[in-house]
Amino acid sequence: MAPTILITGASGQLGKLVLTELLKTTPADQIAALVRRPEAAAEIEALGVTARMGDYTDPAALSAAMDGIEKLLLISSSEVGQRAPQHRNVIDAAKVAGVSLIAYTSLLRANSSPLALAAEHVETEAYLAESGVPHVLLRNGWYTENNVGTAGMAIEHGTYIGSIGEGRISGAARADYAAAAAAVLTSDDAQAGKVYELAGDASYSLNDLAQETTKLAGKPIAYTDLPEADYAGALVQAGLPEGFAAVLADSDVGASKGALEENGKTLSALIGRPTTPWQDTLADVLA
Repeated sequence: MAPTILITGASGQLGKLVLTELLKTTPADQIAALVRRPEAAAEIEALGVTARMGDYTDPAALSAAMDGIEKLLLISSSEVGQRAPQHRNVIDAAKVAGVSLIAYTSLLRANSSPLALAAEHVETEAYLAESGVPHVLLRNGWYTENNVGTAGMAIEHGTYIGSIGEGRISGAARADYAAAAAAVLTSDDAQAGKVYELAGDASYSLNDLAQETTKLAGKPIAYTDLPEADYAGALVQAGLPEGFAAVLADSDVGASKGALEENGKTLSALIGRPTTPWQDTLADVLA
């Protein structure tokens, strides 16, 4: 059977998890994966999934990848600053190919979010609307891994740093968001026109994260709140590019204003189980 579902960014962290979820209920020969590297294609095809080569900057390859596809998961590009034109290429190819549904991974409350990250998501959402292609918005909140991924460094230095103040984050594990994407792509219910605001069931502050890390590490870990410019500077010192450091610092400031807190529990309702407790994700990272 020819593939009918295409996952873009399939070799990335989220894309791999979406494939894992889809394969629980969907025959591998009905799934295709867009990848950029031959070695990634080999990994994908070992699962029985069809690999199609191409990237978001290559319209011809995108057009070829869309052949026979009914449903498309457009995982947002990792190239902040280049996302909007890259996403337009994917949407254009899907429209020409007659794709019947695009699911797009956007940002929590993108249309009202103060985060600088929201701008390209808003632009993409608008382009989707203009395209006329039926689509569903998966407005993903924060990945818990974004915060707990720095636990090792926090233990080494005795503190987490950020600019979030007492702001709270309704984080969920990346696997939770992957399960939501798979649920939407395989649902018998019509999905076109739906907007899902997705976030974890429980929220945490970075002080909460520091306290839990203290328990697990057996040594005192603090949270140090910094002015936005100082935090961005610290991230640059740690080796991040200036532009990306600025985006992360801006995201912390937005979170301090409630931009990453969401109590609707839409994500757990969609996946049919509670979201992964942030404490569990932290414990897994430290293990």
